[in-house]
Amino acid sequence: MSYTVRQLARLAGVTPRTLHYYDAIGLLRPSAVGDNGYRTYDDAAALRLQQILFFRELDLSLNEIRDVLDGPEFQTVPALEKHRRALQARVARLNGLIHTIDRTVLHLKGQIEMSTKELFEGFDDETQARYEEEAAQMYDPRMVQESSRRWKSYTAEDKARIQTEGGAVYQDLLPLLDRDPADAAVQTVIARWHEHLHAFYEPTPDILRGLGQAYAEDPRFAAFFTAMHPDLPGFFSRAIEHYVAGMAGRS
Repeated sequence: MSYTVRQLARLAGVTPRTLHYYDAIGLLRPSAVGDNGYRTYDDAAALRLQQILFFRELDLSLNEIRDVLDGPEFQTVPALEKHRRALQARVARLNGLIHTIDRTVLHLKGQIEMSTKELFEGFDDETQARYEEEAAQMYDPRMVQESSRRWKSYTAEDKARIQTEGGAVYQDLLPLLDRDPADAAVQTVIARWHEHLHAFYEPTPDILRGLGQAYAEDPRFAAFFTAMHPDLPGFFSRAIEHYVAGMAGRS
């Protein structure tokens, strides 16, 4: 079986840009490249992409994944068995998120009281930060090194504050989902999100736009935000697009 970039991207739930990037760094080469420059992938390449996505679920960096897959001791079946155990742990975390959602609904209905800390139980903001690093790397590979350097320089208190700030941005968007993404209140929250990213790296307009697209299209981002509200990924993406479009006028 042969797949085009777009076909394989659709099957795997990633973007064509991601496959182009994986090719550029030698993580997933196309099985063939036609005279017209079009890439195609065979079943072996599709299986390798499956392994890449499994390892991403385990939060390995792309360089680490490449080293593992290309290592002489890599075997597919033992790797799948390990993935299964890790995903069972992930299911437990998702069940924790569902519990938080259920409690939040009761809180909003006035049936129970929740502290701000309890609102964020189950969310893994460090994983979210790593996903954003990967998205930034697709636009400027230096960003990951800079992000890692900054993060390691922070104290435990700094890290807790940064994670709380990021979570607050997401939560503050939720009451605004019925508004136009261009609404002033929505854009104020997006400006806070933009400022929050400076804790990790210097976000260019291209990076901001790419993150906005990833929030709606990348399954990992989408799952993170959908756990808060099904409409949040698309709304967040549209609000970011409007924000970036207006950046030139603000500069």
